[in-house]
Amino acid sequence: MRRIIVPALLLALAVVWPARANAQTANSQVQGFGGFTFGSSSFLGTNTSSTFGGAVAVGLTPNLQAIGEAGRLSNIEPSLLASLSDLTPVDLRVSAWYGEGGVRFIASPHSAVRPYGEATAGFARLGTSINGLGGETGEYVDIGLRLLNRTEPMLGVGGGVMLQGGPLVVDVGYRYKKIMAGSSIVSALALGNNSFETSQVRVGFGVRF
Repeated sequence: MRRIIVPALLLALAVVWPARANAQTANSQVQGFGGFTFGSSSFLGTNTSSTFGGAVAVGLTPNLQAIGEAGRLSNIEPSLLASLSDLTPVDLRVSAWYGEGGVRFIASPHSAVRPYGEATAGFARLGTSINGLGGETGEYVDIGLRLLNRTEPMLGVGGGVMLQGGPLVVDVGYRYKKIMAGSSIVSALALGNNSFETSQVRVGFGVRF
């Protein structure tokens, strides 16, 4: 986890701090967020799980922010795979720690209600685990699954609304994340696709400065 989070935070600071020095307006903030993710629907249902993290945004102009974010997606396996797993005593999970940076456009920068849209890019550390096998079999399988723990590129887009009063900010938003599957073995967990795709609905609480 530290190998992806620490470099991501350092990268975000490297991008954001010089921008802060040249910022034309006090349009910056830090926040923590939480929420849930859901994968694409299948005929068997939709896979939902939790997400959390933190973000920093630095104002470049009244309408534009440079943003950096790090967090966790608790389960990003496709809905069909999750539904099939629910039918067996074996519970397979694919999770990810991630770090990313990008830009955010704010539509109404001087309003207490501020709609926005953003685009990001970064990296995610995939982790695969399985429960329900028990005994030595489970231990051997866990060792084998560690071979699937890889760091892959990630892209994201999203939008939402920031509600602000004084220095406090409430951020209600949606994010779409796409993590490249990489090797053919990891791709098998994505049911042959070249990526894991998930939607993130979240609420953040932050402070402006």
